[in-house]
Amino acid sequence: MDYMTVKQAAEQWGISDRRVRLLCAEGKINGIVRKGRGYLIPTDTLKPIDGRSLRGKEIPEQYAALFSSVDAMKAELGRRRPLTQGELKRLQDEFLVEFTYNSNAIEGNTLTLKETALALEGVTIDQKPLKEHLEAVGHRDAFLYVTESVSEKTPISERVIRDIHALVLMDRPEDKGVYRRIPVKIMGAFHEPPQPYLVPVRMEQLVAGLTYNKRHDIEKAALFHLNFEGVHPFIDGNGRTGRLLLNLMLMQAGYPPINVKFADRKRYYACFDSYYRDNDASPMIAMVVEYTGERLMQMLQILQSQSD
Repeated sequence: MDYMTVKQAAEQWGISDRRVRLLCAEGKINGIVRKGRGYLIPTDTLKPIDGRSLRGKEIPEQYAALFSSVDAMKAELGRRRPLTQGELKRLQDEFLVEFTYNSNAIEGNTLTLKETALALEGVTIDQKPLKEHLEAVGHRDAFLYVTESVSEKTPISERVIRDIHALVLMDRPEDKGVYRRIPVKIMGAFHEPPQPYLVPVRMEQLVAGLTYNKRHDIEKAALFHLNFEGVHPFIDGNGRTGRLLLNLMLMQAGYPPINVKFADRKRYYACFDSYYRDNDASPMIAMVVEYTGERLMQMLQILQSQSD
């Protein structure tokens, strides 16, 4: 591994030598090597985040290192030369196809990744039902709505949630954007959603709770996702709507959207079991952090390749 001195790190990060030494002494830089009275720092280490940016946030000790790592990548991305509009659109288009495929596949849609891409271009896939084509188109439109909401700084509300669901469930006009009116059970889950007469109250409480939530943005988004799926407010489309809301919250906080993969669905389902059976949200929080870090690293690598 290659290392840099405290002075080199200070110049690279735009902070004082004294500040770098203090960060090393406090254990806020991983992988350092003590050399006499000084420190050697891995050259690929990202600048640690300024603790002042988290002032007022309630961050449990068990998540501090996770959040610090992903926030360092986010800050580094902000310091790099931004991607062009063309590059951003290319990345968004690729992400949109993969996100639509995976999110729909988790819910039983049988379109492959390639078929999903074709369906989004308006191509009809032989021997695949119209419903699955409409699910792909609806999910795409819902994500574009989420992106527009982020650009316009629209706060999350019950109206926004209903609008997202209405797009997701475009093939079911009688159910889209409408809270369920019958009891439901989630097959194989440890949790039973509330009775239908409680759904409006629970949704109002869930949205209102965002105003007073002082947790880190990633923890807040993960907990909202867990609780939204627990309410299960709609007769169908809750999973897709919930993952779109998760991305809406991440994007509002300046993070890239994430793609919960179909291949990870067992781990994803286990996160809900951990929360509702064991009152443990950490598996979902860790999963969201992991996916967010992967997306940030992908974008940093693209910028690094351009500079090389």
